[in-house]
Amino acid sequence: MGVDLRRGGLPGGADMAGTQAGAEPHPAGTPRIVGIVWGLLILNTLGSAGAKTIVPLPRSLIQLVTMGALVAAFTLALAVNLRLRIRASSFVLLLTLLLVPSLISSLQLESGLGALFRCTRLALFIGTLWLLSRWWDGGLTFVRHHIRMYFAVLGSVAAGLVISPGAAMPELYGGRLVGALWPLTPPQIGQYAAVIIGLTVLLLLGRRTDRAGAAVVIVPSLVLLALTHTRTATLGLLIGLTLAIGSLILTSAAARRFFTWTVVCAAVAAVGFGSMVQAWFLRGQSQENFTSLTGRAKVWDALLAAPRTTSEQLFGAGLGDKSFGGLPIDNSWLAVYQEQGLTGVTLVVAIFVVLAGVALLRPPSLQRACALFLISYCAIASYTEAGLGDASPYLLHLALAASLLATPAAATPPSAPEAPRRPVPRWARRSEVI
Repeated sequence: MGVDLRRGGLPGGADMAGTQAGAEPHPAGTPRIVGIVWGLLILNTLGSAGAKTIVPLPRSLIQLVTMGALVAAFTLALAVNLRLRIRASSFVLLLTLLLVPSLISSLQLESGLGALFRCTRLALFIGTLWLLSRWWDGGLTFVRHHIRMYFAVLGSVAAGLVISPGAAMPELYGGRLVGALWPLTPPQIGQYAAVIIGLTVLLLLGRRTDRAGAAVVIVPSLVLLALTHTRTATLGLLIGLTLAIGSLILTSAAARRFFTWTVVCAAVAAVGFGSMVQAWFLRGQSQENFTSLTGRAKVWDALLAAPRTTSEQLFGAGLGDKSFGGLPIDNSWLAVYQEQGLTGVTLVVAIFVVLAGVALLRPPSLQRACALFLISYCAIASYTEAGLGDASPYLLHLALAASLLATPAAATPPSAPEAPRRPVPRWARRSEVI
C-alpha cells in the first residue's frame, strides 16, 4: 500500500472500554495470520447487494464467498488460538448479549429462516472477535490491517472505474460511483474511503507514517469519496477528525498546525467555492427531497407507527435485511428497534457509552484519537445507515476502537527463578582469558 505504519505507538493508559488484561500472559507478537483473519472479516461484511457489475455475479455466489470468508476467519482464529486465550472485553460481551434478543425474536420465524441464518452469522462474527481479543493490546497493528484491506477494496472500485466508467457511475444511482467489479453501493464506498482517510491522517500526525505513504492512501481515497457524493461519510470524516485532532491539540504541535491550516482552508473554500459545495451536497435534489433525507423519513414514520406486540417491542421481529415494507430503513437505531427491540437498542447504547466514556477518560495519545474518530464516525453514520445490530463494517470499526483502547497485557513471567551463580575458580578464569 505504500504506507510505512511504524510500530511502537503509545501503549498504555487507563482501562479500555471494559477491556482488562487477562490472566494469560501476552504473546510475544501478533501472528501474520491474525491480519488474514481481520481481512476475511472485512470481506464478509462487504455485503451481496449493490450495483450491477461488469461481469454479472450471481447473488448466491457472492453470499457463498462472504459467508465462506467468515467461516474461514473463525477457523483460522481458532487454529491460531487453540488454547482459547481471550481478554475480558465489555465491548465483545455486550455484542454477545445482543445475541439474546436476536435469537428470541428470530426463533419466532417472523422474518423467515433467514433470521436464524443471520443469527448464526452474527454468532460466528462475535466468536471470531473473542478469539482475536487475545491480541488487543492498545497497539496500532489492527489499524494497519484495517487501512490495508479497505484500501485494497477501494483499489477494486478504482479499477472498475478505469475499465468501465459507465458501469461504475450508472444513471440508476444518479451518476454516483459504485462498485463495477464487486457490487458496492455509493454509501459503502464513501464509508470505506472516509474511514481510511481519517485513520491515515491521524497516523501522519502521530508520525507513524511518512507524507509520501500517507498521500498514496489519502489522495485517491478523497477522489473516490468525492465521486460517491456521500454526505454522511463526508460529515462523519470532518466531524470525526475534528474531535480526534482536538484531543491531540494540547500534546501535539503537528495536530495544532494541521487544525489551524484546516480551519483556514475551510474558510477559503466556504467563501470561494460555497456554491459548488452546496451543489455537491444537494446532488441535484429538490429542497423537499433533501429535507426528507431522500425519502428516508417516510419509511421511519411508517416503521414507528406500525402496531407491535409486547414481545416485538422488547425483542423485535428477528434479524432481517434491514428493510421495512420493502424499503431500506437506513437508520441503525430504527433497524435495531425493528429487529431486536428495545433490548437491542439499550445494548447498542451501552456499547457507545462504554467505548466513548473510557476513551474520554484516557490520557491523550494517538490510539485514543483514532478510537474517538471511529466512535464518532459510527455515531454520526448511524443516523442514515444501518448495521449496528448485525455483523457489519460499523461493528468492525467499533471493534478496532476497542482494540485501540485496550491496556497492554502483563509481560510473560519467567518460568523459574535463576539459580545463584557459584564463584568461578581461578584456574577457570585463566582458561576463559586464554
